[in-house]
Amino acid sequence: MSDEEGLDVLVVGGGVTGAGIALDAATRGLRTGIVEMQDWAQGTSSRSSKLVHGGLRYLYNLDFALVHEALRERGLLLSTTAPHLVKEQPFLWPLKMPVIERSYSAVGVGLYDVMARAGAQGHPVPVQRHYTRKGALEAFPDIRPDQLTGAIRYFDARVDDARLVLGLVRTAVGYGAYAASRTQVVDFPRNDRGRVTGAVVRDLETGTEHTIRASRVINSTGVWTEDSEELASRDHTQSGEGLKVLASKGIHLVFPKERINGSTGLFLRTEKSVLFIIPWQRYWIVGTTDTAWHHSRQYPVATTADIDYILEHANKVLSSNLTREDVIGTYAGLRPLVQPTEDTAGDGETSSTKVSREHTVAEVAPGLVVIAGGKLTTYRAMAEDAVDYALGSQMAKALPSVTARTPLVGAAGLEAASRRFANQAGEFGWTEDRVEHLLGRYGTEVAVLLELIAEHPEWAEPLPSAPAYLKVEAAFAVLHEGALHLADILNHRIRLGFETRDRGVSALEDLSEVVAPLLGWDVETVQQEQQAYAAAAAAEAAAEAQPDDASAEAARLRALPVAVG
Repeated sequence: MSDEEGLDVLVVGGGVTGAGIALDAATRGLRTGIVEMQDWAQGTSSRSSKLVHGGLRYLYNLDFALVHEALRERGLLLSTTAPHLVKEQPFLWPLKMPVIERSYSAVGVGLYDVMARAGAQGHPVPVQRHYTRKGALEAFPDIRPDQLTGAIRYFDARVDDARLVLGLVRTAVGYGAYAASRTQVVDFPRNDRGRVTGAVVRDLETGTEHTIRASRVINSTGVWTEDSEELASRDHTQSGEGLKVLASKGIHLVFPKERINGSTGLFLRTEKSVLFIIPWQRYWIVGTTDTAWHHSRQYPVATTADIDYILEHANKVLSSNLTREDVIGTYAGLRPLVQPTEDTAGDGETSSTKVSREHTVAEVAPGLVVIAGGKLTTYRAMAEDAVDYALGSQMAKALPSVTARTPLVGAAGLEAASRRFANQAGEFGWTEDRVEHLLGRYGTEVAVLLELIAEHPEWAEPLPSAPAYLKVEAAFAVLHEGALHLADILNHRIRLGFETRDRGVSALEDLSEVVAPLLGWDVETVQQEQQAYAAAAAAEAAAEAQPDDASAEAARLRALPVAVG
């Protein structure tokens, strides 16, 4: 990226929006680069509710344009761009009042269905279905009978958020983009006319600094937006201008699949927001919260109060009587919400639940475009808007976006590849669950896994400490997905960081055995990697026992001297 030719577009930020921008720019034929300070998707984009959805609650806030855009994007992901990663998911909405609530809810969900089919892009999900109390309990036996008179079933979709980001980055690279993780922007240099001419970046693995020249820089750093803008405004008159972003914390709890008895997801409205109970292949994800966050943006953590809040609201509806002992994992993320220009909370602080999820694009300095806000589902539309804005109307018209019809790596030819792989899997004695797991993570790239296994037959074996995953998946994370540390693998590729009670610590030895030779680690480096991850996992566990954000953050930061990732 730092050669003399320079870039047409440099993207700063490797979350879902930045990755989408890199793909959009690269597929327009622009010389594109993307840098990320941490690992790909390490921030918000690996800590979401893992839903691709129109936002039913936004419909009730009359945000019709936002819902329509999100439903259109959901259809594209399901049908064209990422059908291996994005799967349709039914939800039950329990009703407490037999007539009035069912009537207005049916109208709302009906409008949701109509809007979805208008933008379905070839993959309409099933429309709403109404249930009596008996029918709802048959579909989800764990609902407390006194908490419903009936229910409405509607459809949205779910996705492994971090793997979506990895797919975007890798697809962009396939179209010629350059990508570097663990690379921090430390300055935005300007020419004598005050225009941003690229970025000075520091390779955090080596400490080396590089200057990248770029005709346009697009900043997509989420909750770090104001920090990035400050780099551009230092020693310049624009100081104080730019987008203002509120960080809103959302946490999720993970439960064993057998702990909740139901065949669909649940959508529950709370006094502050909504609660989703979402089934995955081996576990349930329950969340979320929505509270302003004023601490370290790199390490948001769940507190005991957050955990109790979700347990309380889930147990109001579920007869499972979930407890803290049932929780096998937690994670916390920060939503980047663009703040309005005036105080909406009336107390000098913006209320996160009142800030729109719509995104904003602005030029905060000549040559530097910033995008903030939005939601995971609409990343592609956001990316298109950002690149259009950076190019200007005339050039954007000459080089229109093509990402709406560009499949991500692993998506093209999925149906045929799935049928072939189902037959090949029998050679290894892999179960239907294993086949579903692999196809849902790699799509057509299961062929690459088989090629690796042909060279290393031992990689066909499950990881002894985490038998849901194969050894070849750890190898693939390094060889094809840019993993540099054990934390990268455990948090964003083989996601034991939130899927197991010990946050994947018991898998450190098994993972090291596979990846250390691939990364050229000696014994000392392996020990450092394992100690760093174990310390971070212990710090997160300690943070969960704290009553508030400040004390939880202090507990988490104690691991910083040895933490990797």
